[in-house]
Amino acid sequence: MSAFDDEFGLFSEGADETERRSTLGARKISARGENGPRVAAEKPAPRSGPSGRSERPRPMRSGGDPYAGQRRASSLLEFLTKRLVSLPDAVQVELFADEHGEPVIEIIVDPEDIGKVIGRSGRVAGALRTLARASAQDRVSVDILDSEEAAEETDGEADENAD
Repeated sequence: MSAFDDEFGLFSEGADETERRSTLGARKISARGENGPRVAAEKPAPRSGPSGRSERPRPMRSGGDPYAGQRRASSLLEFLTKRLVSLPDAVQVELFADEHGEPVIEIIVDPEDIGKVIGRSGRVAGALRTLARASAQDRVSVDILDSEEAAEETDGEADENAD
């Protein structure tokens, strides 16, 4: 029998469970948490919304300009996009509402730089969309186009309006 076995009473013959005691001198923890870790107080039950998930309280918005967040998001995207591309003068960021009235931020870049803005597997584009939604503090869509696509899109709209 080793000292470890003897210390923990693993192989003591005829010893009862109640007779075994550790000689290591571990701290005793009381129910009030005096000599050990603190006992956590009961937390209030989380509030749940209509979806059943817990919701954290949202900050109150001031009754100011409802489009201020969208303009802030578009200026942030313009700043970030100009830093990403090799031709920052070709970057255009436009803010408008789609046919459903939802805000859309359209980023137009040179065809050479479209890969830099989209990124590998769309990671940069996803990050830009996340930052835009966070800075707008509201729902906003982000479209990324190269200047050739944007020109084709405006030509197509002009042809539809001429008919």
